Amino acid sequence: MDLAGSPVTVYGASGHTGRFVTAHLLARGLVPVLAGRDPSRLPVAPGLDVRPAAVDDPAALDRALAGSAAVINCAGPFAATAGPVIEAALRAGIPYVDVAAEIEANADTFRRYAGRPLPIVPAMAFYGGLGDLLVTTAMGDWADADRVHVAYGLDSWHPTAGTREAGEVSHRRRGGRRVRYTGGRLEYHDDAPRIERWTFPPPTGARDVVAEFSMADLVTVPSHLAVPEVRTSMAVEAARDLAAPDTPAPVAADASGRSAQSFVVDAVVYRGSEQRRASATGRDIYAVTAPLAVEAVTRILTGRTRTTGAASAGAMFDAADFLAALAPDVAVSA
Repeated sequence: MDLAGSPVTVYGASGHTGRFVTAHLLARGLVPVLAGRDPSRLPVAPGLDVRPAAVDDPAALDRALAGSAAVINCAGPFAATAGPVIEAALRAGIPYVDVAAEIEANADTFRRYAGRPLPIVPAMAFYGGLGDLLVTTAMGDWADADRVHVAYGLDSWHPTAGTREAGEVSHRRRGGRRVRYTGGRLEYHDDAPRIERWTFPPPTGARDVVAEFSMADLVTVPSHLAVPEVRTSMAVEAARDLAAPDTPAPVAADASGRSAQSFVVDAVVYRGSEQRRASATGRDIYAVTAPLAVEAVTRILTGRTRTTGAASAGAMFDAADFLAALAPDVAVSA
């Protein structure tokens, strides 16, 4: 199926990630429809429709999605935007993809929209989506596992304003507590953070990480895999950057707008005495979200899906094949 010229609404097109998604859609031959809450911030590009739509205005959201083949929601906090944009997508009869990293917002989406007739893929981003694809690939033919650990080796983390706002929303929703997935459920707790040593694949090697650093993989992975324990950890340098109020936003290091920040994501699955691993490396956690989200849309529109309703990346797609399609943006070792 030739998707050239197919319109795809980008809700949150004015944001940092939304601009990367818009550029990647154009590079793939699709036509972005630029939508968002603030008309004054929406970019103006020759030949592209601009459709402002407040999240609490269903009629405006319907207009923003009218005629589109799909919608990619890049507008956080997703606790506020996911539900209304999904409802608009269902009214329009088109698939929905978002880039939410908010644990609670993603859990809401899985709970509310399971079994719907259209594909709904939350967390189709660096956090939540990439880890889930790696874990699913590592699982391979295992029907279950004892434990999953996804370790993030970012060399730095310069958060966007949207990242900070979404983090504050999640922090308030969980009453300032931390969260982990243990015993087959999310558990909120007040345990102090711990520093552990994690050995990433070469050339990164051993690095200090903050153990049980809450990430969206705590929701995406157990949404479809039989794993009672899911742990995530973050390199201490990146965790400190995120915690510091004066850490600046990302700065472009090339003409595409990508920063120089690099990452390695290491997913390990444990069953008894055995373990399996899949890892990914790349550059700029925000820019790399664009090929993840756009690849998801192209696969949905060409019928390369495994289910409908709310489903994570690993449940919706052939995980290993999806990861292979991300080259050269992401290098995968499994």
